[in-house]
Amino acid sequence: MSKSNFQTDLVTLYRKAILSGLSLDEVRHKIERHVARLQTTNQLESERMHSRKKEQLAKIPSAIRWGAIFIPVVFIGVGFYLVGSAVMPILGYYVAPPEHINQAKLASPIPEDEVLDVTPLVITQTNVEDRAPATPPLIIDETLDYTNLANWFDPGVMSGLVLEDKSQVGDRIGVEYRLDIPALNIENAVVRVGGSELDKNLVAYSGTALPGEYGAPVIFGHSILRQFYNPSPKNPRRYFSIFSTIMTLKTGDKILLTFDDVQYTYLVQSKKEVLSTDVQILTQQYDARRLKLVTCVPEGTYLRRGVVTAQLVTE
Repeated sequence: MSKSNFQTDLVTLYRKAILSGLSLDEVRHKIERHVARLQTTNQLESERMHSRKKEQLAKIPSAIRWGAIFIPVVFIGVGFYLVGSAVMPILGYYVAPPEHINQAKLASPIPEDEVLDVTPLVITQTNVEDRAPATPPLIIDETLDYTNLANWFDPGVMSGLVLEDKSQVGDRIGVEYRLDIPALNIENAVVRVGGSELDKNLVAYSGTALPGEYGAPVIFGHSILRQFYNPSPKNPRRYFSIFSTIMTLKTGDKILLTFDDVQYTYLVQSKKEVLSTDVQILTQQYDARRLKLVTCVPEGTYLRRGVVTAQLVTE
């Protein structure tokens, strides 16, 4: 009963009592009895509702009752985990950069007598200029499809790039070879020269060297958050994540390229990061035989380019 209805009933009761000649004490006594009946009725109704609720709950299996409590908690926890796993690696990347970002020098694990045509300077150290620029990263349009290599660089800055003799490039488009990185469990990954479909294979930029040649094959691969990394040949989506962990490679780790039934062994020499607009990673230096692996960093973003440089060695 609402407060206004109760007040109306109370006034009506007083009027009837006065008109009937009852005293105020008798009126008060009647009102108290009326209120007591209302309270008793409300209490009984409340008890009946509580009893019905318990009966209904008792009919529900205990597994469903506990599930109704814990499932929302689990989903909330999973949501926090997924958000945290996506955000924390990026924040941590800038709060506490990986060791290789601050490393100006890398000691070579390669004996100089095993290195093919490379100056001691390249093997024993990296220049300070090779480190990522201190300027804030350029955030590029994330609506682009970055499984398409054509979206990785601005065509306007490509014109000044000097690659291999263009008369030879056309003959190499579509050539395929294989890549293995034992340290990352990458086996028999297909590298295709030219093209732009990073969701189907790795792409060696056309105009860069073939395995074993002077210069450097520049091989691009896609990366996503590390928890989704699955390079297994049985995974039909392996190329979406295949280069997610290449920046964890250590100096001296092996990278194997198999081309025309010949296997070439490269040892990791250095790592660096560059801005997404830096196309100089594609340039060829024909005084040595190297290899460059390129992906987006931090993993799962398109802010910068991570470049792993390796050196061809003799067996």
